[in-house]
Amino acid sequence: MAWTSAHVNKEFDREVRALLSDTDEDGNLPIVQLGEPVLRMQAAQYDGQLSQKTLLKLIDMMRSTMYAAPGVGLAGPQIGLGLAIAVIEDHVRGDEDDPRGVAELPFTVLINPSYEPLDDATASFYEGCLSFDGYQAVRKRWLNIRARWTDEMGQEHEEEMHDWPARIFQHETDHLAGEVYIDKAETRSLTTYDNLEDYWAFEAVPREAAEALGFEL
Repeated sequence: MAWTSAHVNKEFDREVRALLSDTDEDGNLPIVQLGEPVLRMQAAQYDGQLSQKTLLKLIDMMRSTMYAAPGVGLAGPQIGLGLAIAVIEDHVRGDEDDPRGVAELPFTVLINPSYEPLDDATASFYEGCLSFDGYQAVRKRWLNIRARWTDEMGQEHEEEMHDWPARIFQHETDHLAGEVYIDKAETRSLTTYDNLEDYWAFEAVPREAAEALGFEL
């Protein structure tokens, strides 16, 4: 089932195509940074406002921009588009015992996503954002969620997600509600990428960082 063409907004479709033409020398889209109003707005629900051709081009360019950043997720507001669309993808990076629960997460298009916790279990890990470039902070998130979304073909999905993939889904879905991870992070944990590498990258669970920087896990 494809999105119906009955809801296509031709003017908005032209605006999005113009946005997609404003690329860098490598053909990727600029990622907006904190302070841009679009990052703090509720994204509009997608109901077929774009032609299928424009929607697929948007998704393709979001995917390539995410790869180039590099990142594991990218939401519409991060490219200046207040539309409830995001893309995610992640892969195991060689440590089978990673306590964060990193797992294979195939490329997925999230349209109008939502989630709810399955239980009270949470975990706190360092997390970053392409729209708050150069920094990471510890953020507590649900470990187990029920995720719902629609894909680029209009197919609805519902799935239980756990650990790191659930964190990625929450992070990108929150973007569509105008939330950035730092809003609910342990601000005393905030660190530059360089200091994270020098001081805290050796432990996935940031226990020593919590003790040294003065925050609770």
